[in-house]
Amino acid sequence: MIAIRTATPDDVALILGLVRELAVYEREPDAVVATEAMLHKALFETHVAESLVAELDGKPVGFALFFHNFSTWTGKPGIYLEDLYVTPDARGSGAGKALLRYLAGIALDRDCGRFEWSVLDWNTPAIDFYRAMGAEAMEEWTVQRVSGDALRKLAGRA
Repeated sequence: MIAIRTATPDDVALILGLVRELAVYEREPDAVVATEAMLHKALFETHVAESLVAELDGKPVGFALFFHNFSTWTGKPGIYLEDLYVTPDARGSGAGKALLRYLAGIALDRDCGRFEWSVLDWNTPAIDFYRAMGAEAMEEWTVQRVSGDALRKLAGRA
């Protein structure tokens, strides 16, 4: 049986481990620089993000990490799903679907106008899964990012 619960401080190591598994899956095994202390601060001190844990028969098998954004067009907050991950042995169990449905419920309960996320263009299994859940691609939109040295340069702090 799949159960979804809100993450607790005791889950920080689990979440970071799953983040690292996700990074390997997404072909970026060395990209994770987050630490348990950083995740703890974000989730339980500054509350800039929230996380859910999916359990199959009482065993953690996945997580979702999300935060609020805001749409000036809808005049409402939205939920942005940063990460959704289910362990390989639990894929097909319904854990991913349960996490998305739970998040959709949170979005409705919080009067959000949108629930959105990004997916790598080569990740066909995920894209197919999201389409089956009713998601649609924002074909005319691309993600833009400034980080590291470029971020410092843009801020005039290089």
